[in-house]
Amino acid sequence: MADNDTATTDSPPTTATSTAALPLAPGDWTLDPLHSAVNFTIRHLGIAKVRGRFAQVEAGLYVGETVADVRVTATIALASIDTGNADRDAHTRSADLLDVEQRPTMVFRSTGVSGSAEDWSLEGELTIGEVTRPVTLDVEFGGVVDVPVDGSRHAGFEATGEIRRSDFGLDFGGGLLGDVVKVQLDMQFVEPREPQGQAG
Repeated sequence: MADNDTATTDSPPTTATSTAALPLAPGDWTLDPLHSAVNFTIRHLGIAKVRGRFAQVEAGLYVGETVADVRVTATIALASIDTGNADRDAHTRSADLLDVEQRPTMVFRSTGVSGSAEDWSLEGELTIGEVTRPVTLDVEFGGVVDVPVDGSRHAGFEATGEIRRSDFGLDFGGGLLGDVVKVQLDMQFVEPREPQGQAG
């Protein structure tokens, strides 16, 4: 009996990390599109960078009782690409490059979250067209604040990572465009008006 008691005392807790470590109220957080952005950088000719963004994004953040329950989804309209040059953007949307008629969206679905304090890692799957590949994003948690104008509560995140175009069959422009695309997402989410707790 004494051996069993010792084993029980020394065993690490089996419950997942509470989301109070973030801290975020349980429920479905909604995206604040006016204060969110999806940006990217790609090499041109190997000597310079072209920067751009996708103007249309829909995203959601679900917070459960533990970090293991957190889910993040995002859908980006590829036709909303903006590199600051209308002719270049039109060509990028065409069948020569992104072919947005066949690949209208880029979709991310999270599969796991780990980390603590301000630094987190978000594992997920990215789908472009008919191709899905695993992607990892480094996430910095910016904190939670109350907005005095309307009393809403906002949480801020910055996520960064890299994807390879060739992994998704987008290997056009060899020698002109780099394979690696660096992404940066600045996202604000709004807390549910009535946070969802555990069912009683």
